[in-house]
Amino acid sequence: MKLRYIPVIERDGAYQMSLDEAIMLSLIDGKGENTFRLYRFKPSCVSIGYFQSAEQEIDLKRCKEYRIECVRRITGGGAVFHDYTGEITYSIILKEEDFRHSIEKSYEEICFCLVKSLEYFGIEGRFSPINDVLTNGKKISGSAQTRKKGVILQHGTFMYSTSLKTLFSVLKISDEKIRDKMLKNAEERVITLKKALNRKVSEKEVIKALEFGFSSKFDLEEGVINNHEKELLSKLQEKYASKEWLFMR
Repeated sequence: MKLRYIPVIERDGAYQMSLDEAIMLSLIDGKGENTFRLYRFKPSCVSIGYFQSAEQEIDLKRCKEYRIECVRRITGGGAVFHDYTGEITYSIILKEEDFRHSIEKSYEEICFCLVKSLEYFGIEGRFSPINDVLTNGKKISGSAQTRKKGVILQHGTFMYSTSLKTLFSVLKISDEKIRDKMLKNAEERVITLKKALNRKVSEKEVIKALEFGFSSKFDLEEGVINNHEKELLSKLQEKYASKEWLFMR
């Protein structure tokens, strides 16, 4: 299947979430293309799932102190820390008629590309239902998905050097002892590429690996955001940047 490939964009959380939705809505309107894109949150950001409460999930005071933004996704799932210096996010937006798989199977098919991305580094990975990719038995990538009017949007993380300490600092865990215990448990369950390879990894390497992984299943052709998507993007940014959207639950 042919996909328009939009190379890495470095922007804030409201922009990134707006662009994902704009591409999805353009496909619904018949004015878009099946798309794969990569991006980095600049500055670092915590994204929460559509059904979550920002006040319950995020230590907002600490985020402000660390200059970490917060944004709500249209996909479900839990809170995610997007580390500008240690994580690349991917999005894939497809018409269901072109990608006829159940939710469970579509996760598996797309996560296969992430497993191939790990192979680029000589690392063995595996898909762990419903939406994770593991290496050495530990989570290195998680994804979330939504479907609307015949279009699938899936986006997810690829952690190459994410700071777990910062991750658990910005989650709303009031007791420091519990926070320390959760960090220790997380280090036993979560892994970064840097840890797996026991060396530093650059974002350029990770981008090449993700391009390699997704090219193993899809025909990627570099493209740009079209005018219809730009118009939608401009309107959607106001929503994603608003306190009403972030604190809607």
